[in-house]
Amino acid sequence: MSLEFLITCLVVVASPGTGVLYTLAAGLSRGPRASLAAAFGCTLGIVPHLAAAIGGLAAILHTSAVVFHAFQYLGVAYLLTMAWGALREDGPLAIERDAPARSLRGIAVKAILVNLLNPKLSIFFLAFLPQFVGPSEAHPLARMLALSGVFMAMTFVIFAGYGLFAAAVRDRLAARPRILAWTRRSFAAAFVLLGARLALAER
Repeated sequence: MSLEFLITCLVVVASPGTGVLYTLAAGLSRGPRASLAAAFGCTLGIVPHLAAAIGGLAAILHTSAVVFHAFQYLGVAYLLTMAWGALREDGPLAIERDAPARSLRGIAVKAILVNLLNPKLSIFFLAFLPQFVGPSEAHPLARMLALSGVFMAMTFVIFAGYGLFAAAVRDRLAARPRILAWTRRSFAAAFVLLGARLALAER
């Protein structure tokens, strides 16, 4: 495993994006267990993109304007829905002391959707991973799966770290309603900006 690959993965995973924001929101609103559920869901959300890249579907996404824009607009709509929910006092950022198991499953499912509706992730796997699979590689599929496994493991660890940090400061935010209100607005604005960036993205 090359150092260049690990550093590149670290930069890509640690950079704030939709998955990071969702995991932070889960940690702030429902605590450490919810943040781990969100991190796990975001990690699972990578699997369909990996499968698409291996099966050649990512190439179709890259070359077909209709398919790309369909995923693009679904992703934008979902991000705007998340922004609206973040603004509501009883929305996803409402701090809850006890999250039922069913709610934790719901958090994981929503986290999967966050990454599933991101067409740029498929293109990332299509353009990024092959650079680290040499033409002389004896088992290119096994190599690609190994690299993807490292990427996913790094995603879970870093996202979990973000989420657990958010969970650690949630009590302080709960005691300061004004700061909590600004936190909701900040998350809503971030989701809107990510949606705008996705809407303007080109293949």
